[in-house]
Amino acid sequence: MAAIFAAKRWAAGKLTCRAHVSDRTPKQYTTVRVYVKTGKARAKVRAVAHYKTTSTAHSRRSNGAGKATVPFYISGATPHRKVHVTVTVRKNGHQRTCSTSFTPHR
Repeated sequence: MAAIFAAKRWAAGKLTCRAHVSDRTPKQYTTVRVYVKTGKARAKVRAVAHYKTTSTAHSRRSNGAGKATVPFYISGATPHRKVHVTVTVRKNGHQRTCSTSFTPHR
């Protein structure tokens, strides 16, 4: 029984959430990519970009290495206003969150 508990605790401890963007100051009407490390293969990854007037969500699954790339086409996002991106990672009933940001310009 103790071995099962230890195995579950170890497995849960491996789920992580680390995120960064491909470009912290992208031009309007380009695509910025959010790179996520989950530590687990096939984890559900949901990234939400919070713009001035709206939020846009995209979901992916992590690959065999526990990594996912989530692209956001940033269109005419307000220049010089930081866009916060919240990332949620889920696997086997466990959840982790992290965030990153970018600031569009003309």
